[in-house]
Amino acid sequence: MKGLHQQRGVTGITMVLIVALVAFFSLLAIRLFPIYLEHFKVVSHLENLASEEGVSDLSDKEIRKTLLKRFDIDDVENVRAEDIFIEHPDRNTTIVAIEYEVRTPAFGNVDMVVSFIDEVEVNP
Repeated sequence: MKGLHQQRGVTGITMVLIVALVAFFSLLAIRLFPIYLEHFKVVSHLENLASEEGVSDLSDKEIRKTLLKRFDIDDVENVRAEDIFIEHPDRNTTIVAIEYEVRTPAFGNVDMVVSFIDEVEVNP
């Protein structure tokens, strides 16, 4: 016969540890969600740029200006003009790349850094 004094359930220390872990990962999710949401906007604008006609006829300055206007309208704050790279490997191909990183505070003096590199190929 089993003893009458068997303990069941979670102890107080275990409950505190579980709550601390849930709070820690919730904090990370709350801090990183806006960064990834903004990144999805950047990717969307790059893909839209690649699917438009006549983009390969634009100059590098015009492509950069077009992207920056779209980012401004869509409230993308972490991409600057210096983060947009435009290459022409041959006459008929234009590659537009965006490389940037976002730094956000985690807690105290600890920061989280997220780096992104996205590129699309624009064909005539």
